[in-house]
Amino acid sequence: MLSGQRETLSRLKAFRKSHAPEGFDVWFHVASLGEFEQARPIIERLLEERPGTSILVSFFSPSGYEVRHSYDPRVAVVYLPFDTPANVRAFLDAAAPRMTVFVKYEFWGNYLTELQRRGIPTYIISAIFRPTQVFFRPWGAAFRRMLRCFDRLYVQDDRSRKLLAGIGITNVTVAGDTRFDRVWTVVQAHKELPEIENFASDAPDGSLTLVVGSSWPLDEDVYIPRLLADKRRRAIIAPHEFDARRLADLVCRFPAGEAMLFSDYRRIFESGDLTSLKGVRILIIDCFGLLSSIYRFADVAYIGGGFGAGIHNINEAAAYGVPVVFGPRHGKFKEASDLIECGGGFCVESRDDFERIAGRFESQPDALHAAGDAAGSYIRSHIGASNIIFDDLFKE
Repeated sequence: MLSGQRETLSRLKAFRKSHAPEGFDVWFHVASLGEFEQARPIIERLLEERPGTSILVSFFSPSGYEVRHSYDPRVAVVYLPFDTPANVRAFLDAAAPRMTVFVKYEFWGNYLTELQRRGIPTYIISAIFRPTQVFFRPWGAAFRRMLRCFDRLYVQDDRSRKLLAGIGITNVTVAGDTRFDRVWTVVQAHKELPEIENFASDAPDGSLTLVVGSSWPLDEDVYIPRLLADKRRRAIIAPHEFDARRLADLVCRFPAGEAMLFSDYRRIFESGDLTSLKGVRILIIDCFGLLSSIYRFADVAYIGGGFGAGIHNINEAAAYGVPVVFGPRHGKFKEASDLIECGGGFCVESRDDFERIAGRFESQPDALHAAGDAAGSYIRSHIGASNIIFDDLFKE
């Protein structure tokens, strides 16, 4: 991060020289990869409908920047320097944005104050607010002043609007969460994966294929015992991290010959030796970029992280009409509570909970289909936030 921040001003200067001599038309700031995905539907619509628009994207986190720094040659991607007055002035002088869009949780006091002082229209999109946040505490006056720097706040739900109204912030639009638009776009343009299709089609009659996204060891303690109990059960596991040691440990949790890395499975599949793949019932994904397309082969999806810092993206699986199961730490994710309420999501707090839910789906196909339909309907009913925001900010 520090090394990248030192390059920010020079990267801005070089990009502006060739693409944005008068400054950037729009600057999007995101914390990390998840927030970038929320901005992405609007960025890509700008690129498609207004190809001459000069766009800047800044990241705070290396985990976002390292994945997306080469996102599109038409878009400048940089690290955001720390929020000090001198850094802010230097950054805004170098970028010269005409409009700024922050995403979800990004509240930087010096940046917001200076943007307001310079008269640069500033917005936040896909924002969501909770009563426990500092804005709504008696000692939160300095943070409430940050909110007054936005020309408009586009929030995910009416509860957020009401919370803001309670502290005198009324320039608010309930637009929804742009992540739903992004996952729906991914569903429509999923990658063709003949290897995964071969694996899923080889499942025995009456068995379910479990797809696990962003799996952590604590998650594996919950769902692996069920996989070990019956050799008909199949799973595709995408671990959150997959260094060599982590992958080897995961393979070793299953009997010899039953688990295989996707890279090895693909190599054998491409050789045409399909008979040697017959005994493989656990496929472990060891590369980036496939998970969002793999979910369509799931009967049930388990989303990891719920026994640690918090669950990962559950919408990617639900968008395919797949029931989603996740651990207890989901309180900050509105979509998790919504999916539980509508019958498309299921929280498990133990191995026994998972056994009970998975067993019901295995023995009651109607319950499985009803849960999948509920998950898919929930996603479809929340599409459209990016259209509301785009039309408001960019339609002439």
